[in-house]
Formats: sequence, C-alpha cells, structure tokens
Amino acid sequence: MTDRIESEKEFHNHVFEGENDARTRANEKYYVITQSILDQYSDFLKKHCVGKRVMEYGCGLSNFCYFTVHHGAAHATAIDISDSAIEQATRRAAAEGIADCMEFLVMDAEQLAFPDGSFDVIFGNGIIHHLNVEKAYSELARAIKEDGHVVFTEPLGHNPFINLFRKLTPNIRTKDEHPLVASDIKLAEHYFDRVEASYFYCFTLMAIPFRKYSFFHRLVKMLNDMDKIFFRLLPFTRRYAWMVMFVLSKPRKA
Repeated sequence: MTDRIESEKEFHNHVFEGENDARTRANEKYYVITQSILDQYSDFLKKHCVGKRVMEYGCGLSNFCYFTVHHGAAHATAIDISDSAIEQATRRAAAEGIADCMEFLVMDAEQLAFPDGSFDVIFGNGIIHHLNVEKAYSELARAIKEDGHVVFTEPLGHNPFINLFRKLTPNIRTKDEHPLVASDIKLAEHYFDRVEASYFYCFTLMAIPFRKYSFFHRLVKMLNDMDKIFFRLLPFTRRYAWMVMFVLSKPRKA
C-alpha cells in the first residue's frame, strides 16, 4: 500500500469514527443544495440495478449500496479503503436483514481484486478525485461488463470561489485529493467509448447563505433552472460548475 493510499485510509477512518467535526459542519452547510444531483444519480441506479450485480466503489457510509438492493439488485458488493467504514456497513446490512445479498470488502480501488467483467453496474459518489484517475478508469473498464454502466458524481476543480474555500479549509479534506478538471473527464474516453456528463451548481451556490430562510428551496430551484439554461446555451460555463455526474459505458478492454 502506497503512502498516499495509507494516508487516505487513516484520514477516512477518523472521519467515519466521527473525529472531524469541521468536515461535518462544512458538509451540513454546503451540501444542502445538492439534492438534484443525488436525485439524478438515484434515478439512474434505480433504472439500471434491477436483477444486476452491482458494486459501490468507495462506499464509505453511503446509503446507495443498500438503495440498490432495496430496489432489486441481485447482489451488491461495496469496497472502501477504510476498515472502519466496512465494519459499520457490514453491521448495517445485517441489521436491515439484507446481508445475504451484500458483501463489504476493504480494498484499494486502484487494484480491484475481481475478475474481468464482474459487474453490471459500478457506481460511486465523490471517490475518483481521491485516486489516480488513470488507474481508476483502467480498473473500472476492466471490472465492468461489456454492456455495463459506470456512474459517478464528483466535485470539479475550476471554480475560483470554490477553490479559494478549499485552500482556506485544508483540514476537512485529504492532502492528496484533487477535484476533477476537464482533462480528467476527457481521459475517460481512452477507456470507454461512451462518456456522458451532466453538470450541476454554479449560480445555485448563491443560495447557500439563505439556507435557513423559508424561501430557500424555491431559490435553489430557480437557480438550478438558471444553471441548466447556461450550461446548455453556453457550454464553456460548465467548467465553473461545482459537481458533475458522468456515465461511462462501452468499455475498451485491454
């Protein structure tokens, strides 16, 4: 295990054991606007998981691996570098009575211990930017079936205001994480013939200071709609989005 992977493991064990209050407070403040990307992500998983073998790539304490089982997945595997996360996730599956169709494994996402073409769907929420992107794409293309789908939501690294916030709050993230840039998404085309990206949250960021007001959700919807218009009519504005959801399919097998 490299020093980088070991550092990620140590950091996330602390997070999943509740030892980073600053990160929790930041998430509660800024992630209040992110429901639309989670809805699109959930809808994709619901549509594609029925009767399938799925894998959550970097599961942490996510709800999504359980979500796929409750919506008809035949079997769900979840991996994470954090043994603390895997222990907690395994206990939750047993408590929900679905442990027989789930497995949780401590694993390096850059070196998957699965045969080629093991999964119909691989998914993850905010994990690729913690990894060597090229190694991640290579392993994802190897582990997914020929007709399978890979779907991720990730933060982007072009917006100067978000980057300033990141610089001012180094303690709530790992030293090696790197929000994706346009070239990282372009790189996926070397491993998948089809790459589809949807962008979220530029103007919507302006709603965050009003999160405690009664009109907050209406404001978020209005600004979300504004983002969609700008992203469609002025594609260059997509690089200033906070988040992206991308779907990879038709893997190029080595």
